[in-house]
Amino acid sequence: MAFILNIETSSTLCSVALFNNANLLSFKEADNGYTHAENLHVFINDVMQEAGCLMSNLSAIAIGSGPGSYTGLRIGLSSAKGLCFALNIPLISVNSLQIMCAGIKVIQNYQHYCPLIDARRMEVYTAVFDNELKEIINSQALILNSESVKLITQFSSTCFIGNGVPKSQQWIINEAKNAKFIENAPSSAKQMGFLSYQKYLKNEFQNVLTFEPNYLKEFYTTAKIKLQ
Repeated sequence: MAFILNIETSSTLCSVALFNNANLLSFKEADNGYTHAENLHVFINDVMQEAGCLMSNLSAIAIGSGPGSYTGLRIGLSSAKGLCFALNIPLISVNSLQIMCAGIKVIQNYQHYCPLIDARRMEVYTAVFDNELKEIINSQALILNSESVKLITQFSSTCFIGNGVPKSQQWIINEAKNAKFIENAPSSAKQMGFLSYQKYLKNEFQNVLTFEPNYLKEFYTTAKIKLQ
């Protein structure tokens, strides 16, 4: 019996779920913008209390490792690391793009899944996963154009999912065969259970001290304009 606390904060969604093995016991989430700092520890406490589980009962902490919001990823990982240190339990990382696919797979099976997260301008975070949710095109930041989308449209019967669909669809629809599009596909902790439990069984743990989120590209800000 393994109690695994799953945390996903890669987007504006703050999501926490507790699983016993791969069975969902309780979860709480909210999409209130970038309120992870205010919500995360409250949600963790609520989820544990609802399930009647003590922190000392936890076997591992699983974290959605990105790509996604820099702020959300850092807050989520910092909390996960703190709990792992305090409880002396392992840290598991799960690709946030893969989590999105897991949520859709529960509803309907496709041969391939291609998550698309809006990364500003004409760029998306993307990857391609097969029906068993194995990554067959590596996670990357992709600048959209008629040539670049050939990388993610080379497979038949692909479901393209996520908030990056609207700005990608104009190129994908001309290249992909039997494409399906689902825009509303958040990366939620309640879809992490099977993925994190499989990693737990295989002892696929991260170094709590050195592990960093998968940002895929460097953080940048716009320069401030000085008023004269």
